[in-house]
Amino acid sequence: MQKAQNNTAFDANRDSLLDAARRVAEHSYSPYSNFRVGAALLLDNGAVVTGANVENVSYGLTICAERSALVRAVAEYGPAIRVRAVAVANLNGAASPPCGACRQMLAEFAEPDAPIVFPSEGGMRTMTILEMLPCAFEMKLK
Repeated sequence: MQKAQNNTAFDANRDSLLDAARRVAEHSYSPYSNFRVGAALLLDNGAVVTGANVENVSYGLTICAERSALVRAVAEYGPAIRVRAVAVANLNGAASPPCGACRQMLAEFAEPDAPIVFPSEGGMRTMTILEMLPCAFEMKLK
């Protein structure tokens, strides 16, 4: 049942989520790579939260668009957020699936069947977070 709800929400919002991701990619701070990425999250409360990648001369301090959006969502709506769908876009026309760190962060807040749409070698591709990270690190909190 939950999967059908997530897919329906995603189908109805896919294009607007991708547009939001593309728009926020314009705000990327990427002077070193010029790889401009944006992400849009559809939350369970219906809100759409966006984020852009922010580079640093010390590359390890760079934050990806997906994590930028997640941090913003938690700051705006609190730690109980649930992500129903994710759209990733870049302005470079290159494949850009979420990296491993972003997948792990998404797994913390997203429903396992949350669809993620992203640019791939053959065009746009959609996978669930569970498909992208089948063995996510988990910890049961008491």
